[in-house]
Amino acid sequence: MTVRPSSPGTLRPPEGRVLRRDVVAGITVAAYLVPQVLAYAGLARVPPEAGLWAAFVALAVYFLLGSSPQLSVGPESTTALMTGAALATITVPGESARDTAALLALAVGAVCVLAWAGGLGFLADLLSKPVLVGYMAGIAGLMIFSQTGRGTAADIPEGGPLAETWWLVQHPSEIHGPTLAVCLGTLALLLLGARLWPTGPVPLAGMLAAAVTVSLTGLSEDGVGVVGTLSFALPEIGLPAVSSLGSWALLTTALAIAVVGFTDNVIDARAFGARHGDQIDARRELLALGACNVAAGLVHGFPVSSSGSRTAIVDAVGGRSRWAGLSALGAALVLVVALRPVLASFPDAALAAVVVYAGLRLIDVGEFVRIARYRRTELLIALATTFGVLVLGVLQGVLVAVSLSLIDVFRRVARPHDAVEGLVPDLAGMHDVDDYDDAEAVPGLLVYRYDAPLFFANAENFLTRVRESVTAYDPEWVVLNFEAMGEVDLTGADALETLRAELEDEGIVLGLARLKQDQRDVLQPSGVLDRIGAEHVFPTLPTALDAFRAATGRD
Repeated sequence: MTVRPSSPGTLRPPEGRVLRRDVVAGITVAAYLVPQVLAYAGLARVPPEAGLWAAFVALAVYFLLGSSPQLSVGPESTTALMTGAALATITVPGESARDTAALLALAVGAVCVLAWAGGLGFLADLLSKPVLVGYMAGIAGLMIFSQTGRGTAADIPEGGPLAETWWLVQHPSEIHGPTLAVCLGTLALLLLGARLWPTGPVPLAGMLAAAVTVSLTGLSEDGVGVVGTLSFALPEIGLPAVSSLGSWALLTTALAIAVVGFTDNVIDARAFGARHGDQIDARRELLALGACNVAAGLVHGFPVSSSGSRTAIVDAVGGRSRWAGLSALGAALVLVVALRPVLASFPDAALAAVVVYAGLRLIDVGEFVRIARYRRTELLIALATTFGVLVLGVLQGVLVAVSLSLIDVFRRVARPHDAVEGLVPDLAGMHDVDDYDDAEAVPGLLVYRYDAPLFFANAENFLTRVRESVTAYDPEWVVLNFEAMGEVDLTGADALETLRAELEDEGIVLGLARLKQDQRDVLQPSGVLDRIGAEHVFPTLPTALDAFRAATGRD
């Protein structure tokens, strides 16, 4: 008999081997999580313990509120990078970077909770696949470039990731050879380990190998930096300093992190949930993300979201309920308390390699190829997102990409496909005459289909193309197939009236077919339906064809 996990809506532990798999998955994730969190804390410009406590409270809160059985929450690359970028520009006298990061987490949590209360969970659907693929590639690039200083021990002037990397290219003599060797060696080990042991705690193994190598070879005496003493006292729970609450940069960054973090949560949860038939509640995910960030802020951590890589490990090892996350929390606590001296010996350059390794895994070349094969305009949107994030920054890059997506949508809706429909021998129904070599329009009857809602942006285009078809076919009747017109606004209704009047002046009858009831309700106040006449509004194309033949005597 198959043992199924407990449903996402209950906290009751699953039974039998499902619980054992969850525990194993949690332990495996913990071995991956600890070095990853230490690396992301550096990316966010906060002390390591800030990242650890943010991870612990996020795992606990998501266990209580989340809807996904497998999602692994906590510090992750995107939110850490955005936090670090914000802290580099937000300077408040007398306020520590950790206080600002904690305040940012509280602001992110507040945005998410307010969005949950306002029922705004649907906003996660506004980011298209090309935008998300390009965004992740851009984030990956920023992650990799942001480790230039840490991976080389060069004293680089403060600036953005691209500016810092370009400075180092111009000053190669500043590179500390042993530090770079540790970084590249660790990165090579991580890439090889991921190929040979895809479900194993590769980052932890790589960090341990780097620490042993640095210790045995005495590289720390040659200037290779290590994490050092890792303080791990109970956190000071409470509100951080609030002097920067009015900072526009902090508030806009909080909004950006909330949007990006929620999108990541929902996409990761749905992607893995679809494999096992799990239902994901997007609105509940919004509340859970908000609560996780509030908790992270109260323990003086930094903003959190979901980790696709850690979630993939949960799935690969066999975790099937939220108890895997709770197991990861317990195992990570034991790991940090028992192995704190080992963690202190981790080389900074190896942590930089972990970030670069995570960044490389975010670049999905296969998806870029698939997008290119599907539609070039969507590839341009993906590439524009990538370069926008790299050059302009995370929020600005995403805004540019979303704007390009909307422009592309308007372009396609404003200039949609249309069709003149006719009969095809031995094929039921009416079809686009351009789709079949033997298709023929019915003599005297123009059946015209416009494949988009009829509204202000395409009303003139609609009139122009119908007029062209009328000129080409010289019909006695024009029947508009409303099948693809989901919506008609006032400008569209006026365009219909203009067409009706023009056709009437030429002695041509205008009819409508397949008009849905909601379209009738919208058009009725305009009076255009009354002027067309109920006898020329048909439920189907065959009834319109029969009426045309009966009225004109054509076969």
